[in-house]
Amino acid sequence: MPEMNIRFPITGMSCANCALNIERNMKKLQGVKETNVNFATEQADVTYDSGEIGIEDLIEKIHDSGYGVTRQTVEFPVTGMTCANCAMNIERALKKKVPGVVQASVNFAAERVLVSYIPGMTTVEEMIGAIEKAGYGAILPDESFDGEDAELAARKAEISDQTRKFFVGVLFTAPLFFLSMGRDFGLIGLWSHAAWVNWFFLILATPVQFYTGLDYYIGGWKSLKNKSANMDVLVAMGSSVAYFYSLSLLLYPALGKHVYFETSAVIITLIKLGKMLESRTKGKTGGAIRKLIGLRPKTATILEDGIEKEIPLSRVKVADTVIVRPGESIPVDGIVSEGESSVDESMLTGEPIPVDKSPGDRIVGGTINGEGRLKFEAKKVGSDTALARIIRLVQEAQGSKPPIQALADKVASVFVPTVIGIAFLTFIIWWAIGDEFVPSMIRMVAVLVIACPCALGLATPTAIMAGTGKGAEKGMLFRNSEALETATKLDTVVLDKTGTITMGKPSVVDVIVSDSSIKNEEELLRLGASVERGSEHPLGRAIVREAEKRGLDLFEPKEFKAARGLGVQAKINGQEVLVGKPAWLNKTDINLDSAMGQVLSLQEQGKTVMLVVVQRKLAGLIAVADRVKPESREALEELHRQNLKVIMLTGDNIQTAKAIASEVNIDEIFAEVLPEDKSAKIRKLQEQGKKIGMVGDGVNDAPALAQADVGMAIGTGTDVAIEAGDVILGSGNLTGVSKAINLSRATMRTVRQNLFWAFFYNIVLIPVAAGVLFPFEFLPDFLRQLHPILAALAMAMSSITVVSNSLLLYRARID
Repeated sequence: MPEMNIRFPITGMSCANCALNIERNMKKLQGVKETNVNFATEQADVTYDSGEIGIEDLIEKIHDSGYGVTRQTVEFPVTGMTCANCAMNIERALKKKVPGVVQASVNFAAERVLVSYIPGMTTVEEMIGAIEKAGYGAILPDESFDGEDAELAARKAEISDQTRKFFVGVLFTAPLFFLSMGRDFGLIGLWSHAAWVNWFFLILATPVQFYTGLDYYIGGWKSLKNKSANMDVLVAMGSSVAYFYSLSLLLYPALGKHVYFETSAVIITLIKLGKMLESRTKGKTGGAIRKLIGLRPKTATILEDGIEKEIPLSRVKVADTVIVRPGESIPVDGIVSEGESSVDESMLTGEPIPVDKSPGDRIVGGTINGEGRLKFEAKKVGSDTALARIIRLVQEAQGSKPPIQALADKVASVFVPTVIGIAFLTFIIWWAIGDEFVPSMIRMVAVLVIACPCALGLATPTAIMAGTGKGAEKGMLFRNSEALETATKLDTVVLDKTGTITMGKPSVVDVIVSDSSIKNEEELLRLGASVERGSEHPLGRAIVREAEKRGLDLFEPKEFKAARGLGVQAKINGQEVLVGKPAWLNKTDINLDSAMGQVLSLQEQGKTVMLVVVQRKLAGLIAVADRVKPESREALEELHRQNLKVIMLTGDNIQTAKAIASEVNIDEIFAEVLPEDKSAKIRKLQEQGKKIGMVGDGVNDAPALAQADVGMAIGTGTDVAIEAGDVILGSGNLTGVSKAINLSRATMRTVRQNLFWAFFYNIVLIPVAAGVLFPFEFLPDFLRQLHPILAALAMAMSSITVVSNSLLLYRARID
């Protein structure tokens, strides 16, 4: 059976160790090939063999590990069933043919099906399609189901739960804290020392401990059940020590008088505040995805039997005629059939200037129509649209792990057990030194509470989420986070010429007749264009376009042959005609001496020369020129400012290449390179120790893009169907290369800052909490004897600092 990939939205994770727990447990399942859990995005990517294991087994394992998977259910009528076996057929079709369906239950008597599925992985329409293929019918429910809405609702419910528990914590902790501190500092009367006051403190502390702090106990138990330890274990241990020590004093007064209920309550409330703010802030790092999802309208207007009907977006089918009024969002991808307008594509390409659209032009779902009314035929709907593919690319990039995260993962896997060991060692050492239980216990609690594995776990993924999100807003799509990291190490950028530096739309500029048997340039052009009719090369198409522009009737070529990247030949009216580059024809016995002077002269002007040979005799020259893109010079200057060497790789002749290179300031040229040899050139540069970024259009340079350390494919507008590149520059603009490199540098700088802060925080503050500063009497007491409440505050702020720093990427200047 084939390998399948599935992405689960996960709930219930509290720190990076939870992600490692899920990964570890999933890998124990037979049939699971790879698991990657991202704590920041709260998603798990699983590759598995569908012949060995099913989705239900995967979800069950996640549940057994103590975490949840967001699911959605839908019920709709089914028609065409004749017996109970039909119901089983439909269930089987849904489970096996529709990715993302977890469970399907068909009620034969009621003729209805209840389906449980993973939001974002499938749609009701795909389920109905599978039912219809199985030979039955189904009626679409009235509601428009949106998987992303379900996942967002789950996230909002989680934040709402955190917020509610925090405010309950504040309600009980505030009076407890102020009464306790007032008593300790003698600010309130002697009544506060009565025995009943400590019992009152217990009453205030208990809801905080077991309602506000319930998540830490549940999370800690799940973690320990999985034979590991996470942040919840540390918080539960630290707060429980203070709470249950105080409770024991109430039950056995001989043990001591000073209770620490306020310490346990404040610890839990402060850390709950940190988790609440972290959840809210963390959600903002994924704002780019939600913006992209928000571009899709909920409904679309289609023309059916001459009548305009508004239907849910999910019901639009390929070949439907769709109407878009001025100012409306275009619902799906299609081809304009009627009307003219300008369309704002900035949210997908990053280019602010609206693009004019008229009949025959392609339009993309999610873009905004201007002042005209457009009628178009739907070509791509649902998950096939450009917007859906962009969302998928960004999600995949945000879910991937860059190499730099490996260190943080290794540390996170042993972090909590190490901290627990340090805490107990702290307690033993201080009890041995001072022979006092309470100060030793306080230091142990401070160590347990101050340690923050969350900052380590969030340092990389939140920055990656913000960086790739920022890129998506600017029309730059990174396929994975490894490309984002590698782009910072580039020292050389190799550019394909045609379509990258130049417009990619060559046109005929000179037609020169060399043989008296050819009447005029129209006849020469007619012969050349007739041969090139069978060619897909841009230069060949330019010659055909010029002939059509002049209204010339072309002959049908026979016995057509093409020498890739060099030229073509065919029989025209019984005559053998060759059209190709001088270097190709020079290898034959055809005499080209008379034309070489003109060839060199035209090439030095930046023109590409094609020779036309009829019956082994030179008939003339056709010169083609491809204009340099207006932004190319500026883009290359920016690359030089980034200390990058710029190389041009082209199949064109050296003279033409030099003319283009001098115009845009290229450092080095590789000319007359055949498409199949481009990747070998890249490999040769890499063998010299260079880190190569290759920029091309992804058409004939796909192997070179794949060979490069980072392949950058320049798209056309909103086209993201380019499979070759690690980075897709949707604007089609060469300035996107320097922007992508700037963005990758800014993102990795943020990652390093976050990791430094996370490591620095733990390396410095855990020893402080353990009491290493106690001998230094010149230091303030709060540092020499760090109170657990201050430790909890520091812990709460540490992960928020990391996430907030990542959010600053959205403000970074990459131009």
